[in-house]
Amino acid sequence: MYLVVGLGNPGLKYLNTRHNIGFDVVMELARRNSVDMPSRAKSNSLISDVRIVDNNCILALPQQYMNRSGQPVASLMGYYKIPANKVIVVHDELDIPFGTVRLKKQGGHGGHNGLRDIIQHIGKEFIRVRVGIGRPPKGWDTANFVLGKWSKQEMDELDNLKIDSCNAIEALLQKGVLDAMQTINAKN
Repeated sequence: MYLVVGLGNPGLKYLNTRHNIGFDVVMELARRNSVDMPSRAKSNSLISDVRIVDNNCILALPQQYMNRSGQPVASLMGYYKIPANKVIVVHDELDIPFGTVRLKKQGGHGGHNGLRDIIQHIGKEFIRVRVGIGRPPKGWDTANFVLGKWSKQEMDELDNLKIDSCNAIEALLQKGVLDAMQTINAKN
């Protein structure tokens, strides 16, 4: 069984922001696999069960602010007895150009506070789906950029970004993380 966690902030204020792309991807993954959007409450998260390419998965949207994502993830892992190497965390990534998706096995937080908190709770052994949002334009504050709404140009490409992210998750569930990394990361 896998735990697929989308990082984001709860509440309407953060809807359609760059920082919530993890939520958006997990909701798209639920939709394309014909299951209800994560809506059942468990361990400070909204969850749903789904079978993706012959793997049982729990889709989760932590309902605490992103920099407090670690406790809900650890709690779900404990409840479902899922090891860290079967946890897939989908998150926004400033250091990757907008529209690019990369997979990463293990590693540090790279300044991402959601990842930092997860690492503090479960260690570094989880898989990351890094969804590129790019860097802010010159003169923009980084926090305002990630918490800001998508531009018109980004909105035109957002569906493709979510599809590519879901394809990456399905590839790693089907092929394993190393083979999927070679395919997805080489493509991007």
